[in-house]
Amino acid sequence: MRDAGPLCLACADMDHLVFLGSGDAALTRRARRHSGLSAVVVRFSRARKRYERRGVLVEQDALEQAEAECLADEELRERRREREAERRAGEDVDFQRKLCAEIRRLFPGCPAERANAIAVHTGRRGSGRVGRSAAGRALDREAVTLAVVAAVRHADTPYDELLMRGVDRDEARLRIQSRVDEILEHWREPTV
Repeated sequence: MRDAGPLCLACADMDHLVFLGSGDAALTRRARRHSGLSAVVVRFSRARKRYERRGVLVEQDALEQAEAECLADEELRERRREREAERRAGEDVDFQRKLCAEIRRLFPGCPAERANAIAVHTGRRGSGRVGRSAAGRALDREAVTLAVVAAVRHADTPYDELLMRGVDRDEARLRIQSRVDEILEHWREPTV
């Protein structure tokens, strides 16, 4: 990209580089390190209204050297990935347990199995849900409440059916709000 806009590879003196698509961080990192010249390849997403990374351009020799290095230590990296996955799974279980306890503290009338189901669903890594936000991981009262509200909205009201019938999201939420409030109020009371 230049001031006037995008340039072709030949005009930018990069037509000797080869494309390496996104997806393998180790290969990309090594290829860029060995390449004297590299460039990030992006494409504008109209849906998201931003540029999104598609890969990099690197020198052919650098790519070949990076591929050889990756093949040489592939088994070591696989074992490391497995250990990291186990560690993250343990962290997830611990976080979900803490989230469940916080739900039960804020909503003592919420059945234990329901609180656990909400915590597991909300706390799933990579879910993009409020439980995985910074506030959710910090067990912020508002974030935990939003997670419970979302769970009630989807499981205990006709919200999803309203959306499927084409009702606007804000209108659907307005229609079911009294039922959500009723359930939350009941859950805020300790069970006897």
